[in-house]
Amino acid sequence: MTTTLGTLPIAEEDRDTGEAFAALVERLSRQSVTAGKHFDAYNDVAWDDPALALDPIDPRWELGEDDVLGRTDWYRSQPQEVRARLGLHLVVNNMKTGLQFESVLKRGLLEWALTLPNRSPEFRYAYHEVIEESQHSLMFQEFVNRSGYDPKGIPRWMRPSTRRVVQFGRRFPELFFVFVLGGEDPIDYAQRQWLRQRSGELHPLLERIMRIHVTEEARHLSFARHYLKTEVPKLGPAKRMWLSVQAPFILASMSQLMLRPSSDVVRTYSIPKAVIEEAYTKNPEHAARTRASLGKVRRLCREIGIVNPVSKRIWKAFGIWDRD
Repeated sequence: MTTTLGTLPIAEEDRDTGEAFAALVERLSRQSVTAGKHFDAYNDVAWDDPALALDPIDPRWELGEDDVLGRTDWYRSQPQEVRARLGLHLVVNNMKTGLQFESVLKRGLLEWALTLPNRSPEFRYAYHEVIEESQHSLMFQEFVNRSGYDPKGIPRWMRPSTRRVVQFGRRFPELFFVFVLGGEDPIDYAQRQWLRQRSGELHPLLERIMRIHVTEEARHLSFARHYLKTEVPKLGPAKRMWLSVQAPFILASMSQLMLRPSSDVVRTYSIPKAVIEEAYTKNPEHAARTRASLGKVRRLCREIGIVNPVSKRIWKAFGIWDRD
């Protein structure tokens, strides 16, 4: 079992160099079987290493001054044990939400793959991504199991809509891949910020999982963006308009799901409504971070022509518009 911790570089997403889409897909598929670029949830994480044991009152779980909730007077006034437990609970809930999102993603990818013709390079890539997302889900669930918490993840009211998203993989894949970016971009942004700003200060198990995750997600994000660049221009006017209107709804809801504490966490620690407003709802810094986390997908939407006067008003209404 590999025990080296924190040695993976932060993989960057592929830049658009004009490479043909088919060639890009084949290269991404090769990387999915290249040593050092793909990982196994159990062979590449030393779960039983004592250094990786989860202690809920470990000070490394405490939120720092760079966290909008962590800098509130309410949070700083809590006992050390509570600050640590709350910080770990936020991580655990994000892990549970992440694996539930990846369940939707995997099912949608399989629906999409069924529509592909024989000898399509996208078919192989889709199954590589399903395998990699399954490994991520195994990592996340193992972390949840060892934490001692019982997180709920995605809110109950949102779960029925996930079945419709899966169907978009077959019926409207362009909309499905916007959903993919809405879930993956904000958490990828947050994890990269953590790894750049707090590397060496994070709990080593969390850092190992995040480094594996961002390494493989770089491929997934690259594929989704290039797929949309290739396919959206082929859509008819009606579908393009529908996509332009739905995109800001999806991106706004998914970003808050990933970047704010769940109602379960709020109830468990009796976080006052005024504190939630101070840290999130009425906090310009949180709004700016949300917009920054959607920067790449927002620029993509402009590039592929699905930002128009109607949809732009929706982006602005949700507070996720920026000139970039």
